[in-house]
Amino acid sequence: MSIRTTESDSRHDNIDQMQTLQILEGINQEDHLVPQAIAKVLPAIEAAVDHIAAKMKNGGRLFYLGAGTSGRLGVVDASELPPTFGADPNWVVGLIAGGDTAIRTAVEFAEDDEAGAFKDLEPYQVSEKDVILGIAASGTTPYVVGGLKEARSRGISTACIVCNNDSPLAAQANFPIEVIVGPEFITGSTRMKAGTAQKLVLNMISTAVMVKLGRVKGNKMVDMQLNNNKLVDRGTRMVMAETGLEAAEAEALLKEHGSVRAAVEAFRA
Repeated sequence: MSIRTTESDSRHDNIDQMQTLQILEGINQEDHLVPQAIAKVLPAIEAAVDHIAAKMKNGGRLFYLGAGTSGRLGVVDASELPPTFGADPNWVVGLIAGGDTAIRTAVEFAEDDEAGAFKDLEPYQVSEKDVILGIAASGTTPYVVGGLKEARSRGISTACIVCNNDSPLAAQANFPIEVIVGPEFITGSTRMKAGTAQKLVLNMISTAVMVKLGRVKGNKMVDMQLNNNKLVDRGTRMVMAETGLEAAEAEALLKEHGSVRAAVEAFRA
């Protein structure tokens, strides 16, 4: 069986004999390679974003499928979109092998269930309007590969984020994103560079899609949820800048209408 890049031996030997600073320098050295690897696949990310945004403009949704670290990253990214962009929680959904329990505790062999992902998708009644994005550093996780394979057989668009070339997962993706970050500092520990790469690409995809869906004005999160004092203060300053109101009036208008966008539109009506 061939050894994939993510499982190759680390370029750093005798880590257990290193001083603390040497360990940190080694990790930092490897982390610097991540944005360089992502820069090489920006056209692939662009293609995925444009397709996902087009689907969502027509009522479609985006589903993330992953196991372990990859699954957790997908769940985190999806969960941050409603408070950041005021997005409907059903627009982007993160699913992880083993269910929500696996977010905190590893569920043994859940990632090996090739039919598991589509079982998890069934309650959502996915259709050709949607996009399924698989996340797997190795590109071989049966839960994720099986989910994309079944989705594609039903005419549903598929995408993926992987960290190996020519993987089984990429073969099932209409929009494969292959970020080759190389061997990990600790051999096979893909929660490190591969996980960082996946997080950065997920940030790119979801943020760009939300921008294209009109959830940002200028560079402002005009639809963010006002669920803490910091965000109320930020929203107040945004309303002040758009309307010329004093702080107290701007805050009152913001709280009355629930978002920066709604407050500004009410002021201008």
